[in-house]
Amino acid sequence: MATFIEKADNKTLPMIFTHNIVAFPSVSLSFELDDEKAIAAAEAATGSDSFVFMIKLHEPEEYEEDKRPEPQYYETGTVVKIRQSVKTPDNKLRVVAEGYARAKMLRYYPTGNYLTADVICRTIHLTDSDSIDALAYKHVILRSVADLLRTIPNSNNDLLTAARAIKAPALLADFIASNILFRAVDKQEVLEQFEPVARLETLLTILQEEQEILETESSIQKRVRANMNRNQRDYFLREQLRVIQEELGDRSSDAGSYTQRINELNIKQPAVKEKLLKEADKLAKLPFGSAEASVISAYLDVCLELPWTKKTKDRIDVEAASKILEADHDGLEKVKERILEYLAVRQLNPDLKSTILCLVGPPGVGKTSIAASIARSMKRKYVRVSLGGVRDEADIRGHRKTYIGAMPGRIMTALSQVGVCNPLILLDEIDKLTQDAHGNPASALLEVLDSEQNKTFRDHFVELPFDLSDCVFIATANTLQTVPKPLIDRMEIIEIDSYTKTEKTAIAKHHLIKKQLKRHGLSKTQLHITDGALSELIDYYTHEAGVRNLERAIADLCRKTAAKILAGENAVVIKADDVKSYLGPRKYMPDKADEADTVGQVNGLAYTEYGGSLLKVEVAVMDGTGRVQTTGSLGKVMEESASIAVSYVRTIASKYHIPADFYQKKDIHIHFPEGAVPKDGPSAGVTMVTALVSALSGTPVRQDIAMTGEISLLGKVLPIGGLKEKTMAAYTAGIRQVVIPAENLPDLEEIDPKAREALSFLPCSRIEEVLSHALRPVPEPIVSEHESQKALPEIRIPDLQNDSVIHTI
Repeated sequence: MATFIEKADNKTLPMIFTHNIVAFPSVSLSFELDDEKAIAAAEAATGSDSFVFMIKLHEPEEYEEDKRPEPQYYETGTVVKIRQSVKTPDNKLRVVAEGYARAKMLRYYPTGNYLTADVICRTIHLTDSDSIDALAYKHVILRSVADLLRTIPNSNNDLLTAARAIKAPALLADFIASNILFRAVDKQEVLEQFEPVARLETLLTILQEEQEILETESSIQKRVRANMNRNQRDYFLREQLRVIQEELGDRSSDAGSYTQRINELNIKQPAVKEKLLKEADKLAKLPFGSAEASVISAYLDVCLELPWTKKTKDRIDVEAASKILEADHDGLEKVKERILEYLAVRQLNPDLKSTILCLVGPPGVGKTSIAASIARSMKRKYVRVSLGGVRDEADIRGHRKTYIGAMPGRIMTALSQVGVCNPLILLDEIDKLTQDAHGNPASALLEVLDSEQNKTFRDHFVELPFDLSDCVFIATANTLQTVPKPLIDRMEIIEIDSYTKTEKTAIAKHHLIKKQLKRHGLSKTQLHITDGALSELIDYYTHEAGVRNLERAIADLCRKTAAKILAGENAVVIKADDVKSYLGPRKYMPDKADEADTVGQVNGLAYTEYGGSLLKVEVAVMDGTGRVQTTGSLGKVMEESASIAVSYVRTIASKYHIPADFYQKKDIHIHFPEGAVPKDGPSAGVTMVTALVSALSGTPVRQDIAMTGEISLLGKVLPIGGLKEKTMAAYTAGIRQVVIPAENLPDLEEIDPKAREALSFLPCSRIEEVLSHALRPVPEPIVSEHESQKALPEIRIPDLQNDSVIHTI
């Protein structure tokens, strides 16, 4: 059979790539494009001669992972002419085109926002299309198409009629491949045959394979219909699947494989192994495809994925673990000390069960990150379980396996993910648990966090006892107010305070700057942030208990430094004065004490989620009817403290030149500035008493002194919390002396060393001691006429250098 090349042209055309569409010469087709590059290529072709090179992408499964070409284009495609293109509302391009010629791609390259290909178009046809060989191929192919269409339900004979009208065998092959073949890979195989005879032979082979597949399917359906009851449609579907498996020769038993896997697990609990083997035996007796079989199969898969006996070996070298903890985190001494104690005891007693800790502290102080470091120091695997927003008990204990979509709880899922039965499990945000009609997830955690019960923990889905006693549980919370008391009782609470300025500086120098330099591709020689710049960031650009915003500020400096490095600078040194040019004006201004002594204004100290702060209390006294007004977004406890303060001042009014009837003839207004910020707590009691005495007696209050302490109705100064943060706030505000409750003296060991060195602390157990330190001068006590003849009036002025010295005037 003689052939010749009719045309061979080199063209450079925009390239369109598709996934499942193959175009053939002289065959019209319609398709949609959603890729931006393909759409741009089509639009570029429409703007010129409408010719475009259309090529198919390789399917991912056609290549092994390590041998997959990049990019995955076939070499042979089709030059098509775009007849019409319309943009759809969903930003796709609908194209109507007609094949022009086969073409082989020589190379492709980007041109603007689309790809361009250099191709060679080749068209080969028979010199005598009416030869005996050509007619024989044509008749065989048409007969195969007719047989194929008869096995396809609801097939249309119009396609066969159109095929018979085509005289050219080569064109007939393209027409049938385009309209009859199902798989795009088969169409591509026909397209790659430039010679008509080879094309016809390839098409005939594919049609015969399709015919065999359809005949086999038809045979399966006939065999199924012969064995089924016509009124049982579900039975028909199950039988069809069974016959398909028989036809494929797949006779393996799922139950047998499950039994083998159960025996290989080496489960030490006989009851667990017996239960799993029983479920596998039940699965073997069920008919294929039954609903219960899928439930049992899913159940066995979950149970066999659990690490029943697999463990990791702990690191019991206390010194090595201490080095890891110190390298990863600055501060957090209580947490580190507790973990090292646990490791030391494990070294003496290897059978010790794991501990359950709860880290409580404000956001950003490293509660979550320290858990990962603890796992690394102990050589345990680490898995995090987020509990924020969990409201269903089934999230913890799982669902019964009989429910549709049932799954194990988060504890069992975490163990399956980590692959060992003794990991460190972080229960993050345990204070964010909620509850609804589906139950209380906090109650489900009671068994998990009880060292006496969790050795036989039962998940509702697994329904088998699992030993959690080897796991180390670390929970995190911002507050314990929303955590149920029984849950708190099962955990060892470790409170993490907010970081001081010294600690923040150390964390930034040792961790944050290194982390951000690496993230932004900078070296230590390219960016240097001085200690003064860090101090500027901490004092005036962040206001937090942790270091998250400080890390963001350092990242901002790194980004701006990267831009300068690319602009030509070799190195950048950021000093305190340079921060403003990088980050703009200061965002926060630290509280500062007033220089002049003031009547009715006292420097209090408060503890907030951002750390300590200077809380000024102002009292104004006016003629009136004895009304007491408090403002400043005060909570209930603080309102009660104000009432106690007013009542106590009435009991000591005669001692400080305060009219005895002030509560009847004077209106008192107690105000806490920053009214938009909610305030609560009892520790401002002594501050309010001092401000009331000052305002009612007209005595100025020293502004270089700050105070904190709860007041009782009998004038006792009661202990308070947050002394570390409060003293740091006093130090930052320039305070020289701090009045604290005498019972808080032991807490001074935990405050920042700089604050302890710079401040003088005045422990007081009675309010009279507080007033003697704070008022200047102390009002002269009122004495009787008889007593006035015996002694001259005294005014006590506390010495600024030594408050224990009283000067008599």
